[in-house]
Amino acid sequence: MADDPEEGMLSWDESVFRDEHVFEIDYVPETFAHRESEMRSLKYALRPAARGSRPLNVIARGPPGTGKTTAVQKVFGELGAQTDVRTVRVNCQVDSTRYSVFSRVFEGIFEYEPPSSGISFKKLFRQITEKLVEEDEVLVVALDDVNYLFYEGEASDTLYSLLRAHEAHSGAKIGVIVVSSDLNLDVIEDLDGRVQSVFRPEEVYFPVYDREEIADILQERVDRGFHEGVISTDVLDRVAELTAESGDLRVGIDLLRRAGLNAEMRASRTVNLEDVEQAYEKSKYVHLSHSLQALSDSEIELLEVIAENDGERAGDVYDAFHDQTGLGYTRYSEIINKLDQLDIIDATYTNVEGRGRSRQLSLRYDPEAVLNRLEDS
Repeated sequence: MADDPEEGMLSWDESVFRDEHVFEIDYVPETFAHRESEMRSLKYALRPAARGSRPLNVIARGPPGTGKTTAVQKVFGELGAQTDVRTVRVNCQVDSTRYSVFSRVFEGIFEYEPPSSGISFKKLFRQITEKLVEEDEVLVVALDDVNYLFYEGEASDTLYSLLRAHEAHSGAKIGVIVVSSDLNLDVIEDLDGRVQSVFRPEEVYFPVYDREEIADILQERVDRGFHEGVISTDVLDRVAELTAESGDLRVGIDLLRRAGLNAEMRASRTVNLEDVEQAYEKSKYVHLSHSLQALSDSEIELLEVIAENDGERAGDVYDAFHDQTGLGYTRYSEIINKLDQLDIIDATYTNVEGRGRSRQLSLRYDPEAVLNRLEDS
């Protein structure tokens, strides 16, 4: 089909993609380049588990889109294939309470979900530890996006239960990997003293990929995901440039997919620079979209109010929020702190004449972009 916009998009059985799943957020690449030292550190910490002992605990830290989750998934895949070690990865953005974390652990061990109601945490915990002792298995739990447990005040209790399992049930062997993308969060400092005394983790830091590394990783995705000749060198260079500016590899992966869809919309078998620039207007908000997915209804309502009153004092925003939801100041303040921690808003204190210190709230993103993504979520 000719590259003529008037011809419409490619037909259902035609595509620029060889395998579109390569550009999905949950895709685990066969080749995991430029993270060799981080992988070695993770394997070092988990090696005792392969011998039937409790592994070392780990903090994996780094900005968003630097390969932390993929590294954990790759190591867990190797452990599962070569040893009897049980591994469970919990997405704390979705499961942000101690009970829900242990429900996912239960599911990972028993391969079915626990009853949705009527089972206490104590019983859930006991069934998990008894199964581990009975099978003489070591369990490694990865708390991915652990920062969400901190935002909800659940981190210390969750880690305490995991790390003290051997005291509650002799013979239970559990190791923990906590994964955090919040560089403002001091995981150790923000935990209770009772947890700090037993956690003592190895730290593995994941730095931002540089421009050459980004281009190399994206080239591998292009080779697997697109048909030959779809992405030219110039187009890939531009995608790598925009990705490096964002510091988040996920931007580049999403950008490739959206640019490919734009080309198909034009009935073209090749992606051009205009497809990339148009796609970037959405792909640059990947981190925002990821953060919005975890918000509750009341958190979304407050964010909408802030977007509509961007730059106003906190008191004025609270009045609008209270009128809309009926929720009180305590809950309002909790949500403000969470949105600030998520880097969705800035909540800065300013001196107001006659009123003392007051917080001024402003979005870190264009208000229209926030409102559009809230409508889509």
